[in-house]
Amino acid sequence: MKLVIENLPSYRIAYVRQVGPYGPANAQAMNTLKQWADNKQLLNESATLLGIPQDDPTITPPENCRYDACIVITESERRLDDPIEIGQLSGGDYLICKVRHTAEDIQQAWNVLIPHLHASGYMMDNKPVIERYRWKLLQQHWCEICVPVRPV
Repeated sequence: MKLVIENLPSYRIAYVRQVGPYGPANAQAMNTLKQWADNKQLLNESATLLGIPQDDPTITPPENCRYDACIVITESERRLDDPIEIGQLSGGDYLICKVRHTAEDIQQAWNVLIPHLHASGYMMDNKPVIERYRWKLLQQHWCEICVPVRPV
């Protein structure tokens, strides 16, 4: 498993927020976003989709967990339709891990990511973890787990 540190830029995003337990409803939020983006002709080879769990489910009650299904947009996109919101995602250093988009492979990645952070002189930064889906990876059922980091 290849792990690299990448400095992500700040992104302007359009997103659908799902509030409640993480799971199948997250996929529904992503499907809603993809349908909207496809209708707006934003879902193409240059598209970057993001899944952002906003809360730690070990300390946040399941009914209060927030998940944002996002697509990176340009400044030229203005106020959009309901249920789409506009936001800004701040950039910074992230540990990137490319994995098959399966629950098993993602869990296996987490078993490697945290020990790797500590061994590399980094710790998690106080920003949300991001699941990044770029077109070529998405077509092959891969994603990238992007963990915000800062030096210890």
